[in-house]
Amino acid sequence: MKKRLLIFHPALAPYSIDQYNGLSKIFDLEVVFIFDNVWNHKFDQSALLSQLMFKVSFLLKGLRYKGRVFRFGIYKTIKRVKPDLIFGYEYSFTTQYLVLLKRIGLIPQKIGTTIDDSIEICNHIQSKSRYIARKLTVKHLNYFVVMSDEVSRFYQDTFSLNEKQIIVSPLLQDSGRLRKNNDELIILSKEYLQEYQLRGKKVLLFVGRFIYEKAVELFIDNIHSILRENNNLIVVLIGEGAERENIELKVKERQLTNKVIFPGRFEGQKLYAWYLCASGFVLPSTYEPFGAVVNEALIFGLKVFCSKYAGASYLVSAGKGLLFDPLDKNETTNKLQQFLHDIYEIEEIDMANKPSLMSDYQETFIMEWGKLIYV
Repeated sequence: MKKRLLIFHPALAPYSIDQYNGLSKIFDLEVVFIFDNVWNHKFDQSALLSQLMFKVSFLLKGLRYKGRVFRFGIYKTIKRVKPDLIFGYEYSFTTQYLVLLKRIGLIPQKIGTTIDDSIEICNHIQSKSRYIARKLTVKHLNYFVVMSDEVSRFYQDTFSLNEKQIIVSPLLQDSGRLRKNNDELIILSKEYLQEYQLRGKKVLLFVGRFIYEKAVELFIDNIHSILRENNNLIVVLIGEGAERENIELKVKERQLTNKVIFPGRFEGQKLYAWYLCASGFVLPSTYEPFGAVVNEALIFGLKVFCSKYAGASYLVSAGKGLLFDPLDKNETTNKLQQFLHDIYEIEEIDMANKPSLMSDYQETFIMEWGKLIYV
């Protein structure tokens, strides 16, 4: 008999599908979402839900305080599911409530939480309230799911936790699923290639929200001279967000209108096709808990020019790209010049010429989550 695992999580996103589906092979899994969509990035939920292989439910009624929410029905859901293990998320009100239920004896299960923090965020926690919540809550939790070995070591060293209490489970997607519709991807990518006249160009791709933390405006400002000096270099910015106008103004100010293009926001196959049109990928964030787009870029065979502040930076090992400090202009420009020497102009679209650079983490995934099986 599989153990019953109950997870409370904010909302379903494309980059969590494979992780949850993988868990459903190990556990009798139910995930309870407390929002019907990601608040700052609206995805096609019907398309995402159709790909799931586990039980899903929603708790959408409750209280809100300064951007934080508490949902009614958590205890009732636990009684219905009768799980062996329960996970909240971060140090949220949901996780605090699970701790309360445990401490007053209403639930006997061992409880845990999922932590999205990068090692940079662990060391420089962003608010006093989170610092206090972390300090008070850690000692009452049995398990922690973190993104990297570095964060695991941080929790072990800082809070004297046992390695068996920490599950290292980054947001990794399945290469086969993302690359499976070859014909559709190639057709779409060829359309992009023609529409935006990318053939013969080195295409540096960014995918994400246009928000301050992604530091796209800063990146464009730092590299403007390189863009002007390289006739065959194009930057493609996929996404939308509050900072788009500022980025466009910076592009205009630096006279880069013909060097930086804004095709819009895409998801699913229409997004994945953009990776085939690119020579390399860039993530210039100054704050990034993980950065699942790094994983996607590697899956589609792209080398990555990645901020050292991104949690996913550890995926960019030798031969897969370069790390840089986006706050250091000299380092950004020097390393970008080096990165550009290692990527090639786009000529024809061929999946075979872009084999996945992503390692297979399936065995590690099973081993890490297997820590819960013998609880």
